[in-house]
Amino acid sequence: MLDYDEEAALYDATRGGVPRAEAAADAVLGLIPTTARSLLDIGCGTGLVTGRIAVGRPGLRVIGSDTAHGMAGVARERVGAVVLADARRLPLPDAGVDAVTAVWLLHLLREDGVARAVVTEAARVLRPGGVFVTTVDKDASHDVGSDIDEAFAPYLAPTPSDGTDLIVAYAAEAGLDVLGEAFFRGHGQGRSPLSAAGAVRRGYYASRLSLPGAAAEHLARALTALPAPERRRADPEYRLLAFRR
Repeated sequence: MLDYDEEAALYDATRGGVPRAEAAADAVLGLIPTTARSLLDIGCGTGLVTGRIAVGRPGLRVIGSDTAHGMAGVARERVGAVVLADARRLPLPDAGVDAVTAVWLLHLLREDGVARAVVTEAARVLRPGGVFVTTVDKDASHDVGSDIDEAFAPYLAPTPSDGTDLIVAYAAEAGLDVLGEAFFRGHGQGRSPLSAAGAVRRGYYASRLSLPGAAAEHLARALTALPAPERRRADPEYRLLAFRR
C-alpha cells in the first residue's frame, strides 16, 4: 500500500498533472449547482483538483480535507483552507455545506464498511438540496482493452469498493438521490508496460489487483516482456456520479 505522506512530493507528476486536474475540476463543476456557496473536497490530496474547482467557480468557498499530513501540507499552499481529517468523521456540523466532492477516493477504501461510512458522512454534512459528487468505478476505468489489461486480468481484485451499484445503494441509505453523471479524460494516465511494471512493484495498484507473495514480481516481469514496452496505451475515461440530498 502506498504511503501518501511520502507520495505527496511526486503525486502530481505521476498522476497526469494539471491537464487531468483541469478535466476533473471542469466535470465536477458541471454537476455542482451555480447556487452553491460552499464545497468540501474530501480526500483532496495535493489540492491540484481542489484548487481548480475554486478558481473555476469564483464566489464558491472551497475547503479541502485529507488524512495524510504530507498531502494536506501541499494542498494548503494551493487552497488555503485544508483540514486534516478522517472522511468518516468530518469536523463539520450537520448540514454545514452546499456540496461535497470525492475525486479518486472511494476506490481506495477497501476495508469493510469504510466507503459506506464516507458516503453517509458526506450526506450528514450536506444541506438539504446539497450535492455530493464522486468518482465511481475508478479502477475499471483504466481497462482500455490493452495488452496491459490482459496481463492484469488474472490478478483483478473482486468487488471494487467504488462500484456504481454499491455507491448508489449507500447513497440511497443516506437519503441521497441520483442527480446526474459526467465523464472526463484521465490525461497522462495511459500506462506503458514499463511504467505499469514500476507501479506494480511500488504497490500502486493495491486497490485494483490482488498480488500475494511473489505475484507482484511475476506480473511486473510479464509486463516488461510486452511489445513496445515504452509506448503508452490509451488514457482512461473516468465517471462521476452526482447525488442530491
